[in-house]
Amino acid sequence: MKESRQLEFKETISNTFLKTVSAFANYDGGSILFGVNDAGEVVGINDIEQKCLDIENSINDSIKPQPEYSMEIINVGKTISLNVRPGANKPYIYKGKAYKRNDTSTIEVDQIELKRLILAGENLDYEELPSHEQNLEFSYLEQELISTTGIKKLSKDILKTLNLYSDNNGYNIAAAIVSDKNDLPGIDIAKFGETISIFQKRKTLEHQSIIRSFHEAVEMYKDYYQYEKVEGFERKHIETIPEEAFREALANAIIHRVWDINSHIRVSMFDDRVEIVSVGGLPNSVTADSYLSGDLSVLRNPILANVFHRLKLIEKFGTGIRRIREAYAESQAKPIFVVTENLIKVTLPLLSDNMDLTKDELAVYSVLSKNINKPISEIMASPSIEFGKSKVTEILKRLANKKLVDIEGTGRGTKYRIKP
Repeated sequence: MKESRQLEFKETISNTFLKTVSAFANYDGGSILFGVNDAGEVVGINDIEQKCLDIENSINDSIKPQPEYSMEIINVGKTISLNVRPGANKPYIYKGKAYKRNDTSTIEVDQIELKRLILAGENLDYEELPSHEQNLEFSYLEQELISTTGIKKLSKDILKTLNLYSDNNGYNIAAAIVSDKNDLPGIDIAKFGETISIFQKRKTLEHQSIIRSFHEAVEMYKDYYQYEKVEGFERKHIETIPEEAFREALANAIIHRVWDINSHIRVSMFDDRVEIVSVGGLPNSVTADSYLSGDLSVLRNPILANVFHRLKLIEKFGTGIRRIREAYAESQAKPIFVVTENLIKVTLPLLSDNMDLTKDELAVYSVLSKNINKPISEIMASPSIEFGKSKVTEILKRLANKKLVDIEGTGRGTKYRIKP
């Protein structure tokens, strides 16, 4: 057995287990096995019936409000399994502090996370809170709704239907996000030159409707990754990076980000790829596997997601990852998704024809650039490279033999780039 985010071992019983009870109740639940050491070996517990009573008394006396849990004696009376269920009355506090699981350890939540737990306990999302600014205007949203849905005018009743306004609380934060003027974070978008220190163009889209910012970011994308080509008497529209993938990735970043952190969504454009970084990671009840499989079912900002859906900026809730992958179905180069506790990063590479590359060769090729010479250290730093330096060097030589990569310099000064 191994410890995990939802399983902890305790060789003996001390009050430190109460922090983990708080963490399990505050988030996804979990189990603590008493009488098991850190290596997952059963060492057993003496006077096990009394120990069960001690655990029960400690939880009831120390965790407020009282979490839901159960206990059972297993391994022929040698160990105790304490099973804690996710609670509805968050936050669950131990000695004035709330806790969460960080991989296999238990840590105290910060003030921002504590506020989120309080909202969860009240069955509220951050976007539902009343906006501190109530003199909001919605001319851009009105224009988009008229164009998309056919309404004649954006009335208070429609704003209520969209859950942007209520008679009791007025406009909420979701309303502020889509309003014409606000002080909420937006999108920082930049096109880089030969190095990340060279900006060809940069725009910070903020203090305006996030819907306007979305459209302006798409227009900037088109400037660099779409063009028309004349073949004979025909004019062909060419996309080097699929527009559908870019729109889905950017819309996902907007509707799944956390809005209580003052940080922009970052869109970095390069000659060979686009990187879109959204702050906040995944909702606590969503695993990276379920997100990457395209089965995301928990919306962090359901009101905002509904507005984007009404405006046809997203197709269906929770299908963005699938649609991004579908846009690359005929390309050998594939999008890369990186999920951490604090961010989600989507990398959209240039579309590529079938070059008859192995999976490992493609991983290395996708990191390279047509215009920037990269040393082996920079190639190795990419999250898509999961093997050692010697293998990467061997693959680069193979790509050079296939006339796909140029090698410049020697020794430590050797650099690589995609053959023009």
